[in-house]
Amino acid sequence: MGANAQTSVPAFTAGQVLTAAQMTQVNTGVPVFASSTERDAAFGGTGEKTLAEGQMAYLEDTNETQYYDGSSWAAVGQAGGKILQVVSTAKTDTFSASVASGNFSAVTGLSASITPASASNKILVTTHLHLSSSIAAGTGSYRIMRGATPVGVGDLAGSRGQQTAALNNWDNENGDIANVSMTFLDSPATTSATTYSVEFYNYYTIGTPTLYLNRSFGDDNISFGVRPISTITVIEVSA
Repeated sequence: MGANAQTSVPAFTAGQVLTAAQMTQVNTGVPVFASSTERDAAFGGTGEKTLAEGQMAYLEDTNETQYYDGSSWAAVGQAGGKILQVVSTAKTDTFSASVASGNFSAVTGLSASITPASASNKILVTTHLHLSSSIAAGTGSYRIMRGATPVGVGDLAGSRGQQTAALNNWDNENGDIANVSMTFLDSPATTSATTYSVEFYNYYTIGTPTLYLNRSFGDDNISFGVRPISTITVIEVSA
C-alpha cells in the first residue's frame, strides 16, 4: 500500500481529538485504498462512516477515482457511451470446413473474450470475414456466438436459418473471395468473462460444400492470388 492508503473511513464525533494519522487521512481529500477489497471493508464497521451516495474513493491497483451512486461504485467520468476496453483477434491463417446442409462449424482461432466492468454495459461486436465456397454459385453464411448462444441474428421465420450475414448467388467461378462484414451491439448482462466467436452455416441443399476463410476455392499459387485476414473485435461501451 502507498503512504496515503487506508483501511477504514472513521466517523468522528463531537469533541473528539484527532490523531496526527487521522488528520493526514483527512488531508488527502479522497480516501485512498489499495484495492476495492479494502474499500468495501472500510465502511459500516464500528466507528466507521456508513457508505452513502456521493462518497469518493481512489484505488491504487487500478489508478482510478470512483464515486458511489447509492447502489454501486462507478469510475469518475464514466458517462454513458464511453469506450472502456477493446479486444480484437486477427486470424491470418486459413480455415476450411465441409458443412452439410443445415449444419454449423465453429471457425477455429476466430474468437475474442472480454470481461465487462458492469452488467449494464454493452458490447459492440464487429466481424470482418473473407469467405469462399467450393460451389460455383457461392452460398453460405455465418452467425456470431456469445458462448453457446447465437447473437445478432435475424428473426425466426419458418424453416429459414437465423444468421448474422450471408453470401448467395455470388460468382465463384474463378475462386473469388467475398468480404462479409457485420456490426452488432450486444447486451450480455454479465460481469463474467464472455467469449464471442463465429460459426459457418450451410443452407445449400445439394451436397456438402466446403466453406473457406482467408483463401479462394482454387487457392492457386500465383502472383495475383491473395491471402487476406479476418477479424473479430469486441468493444465494451458504458451504459
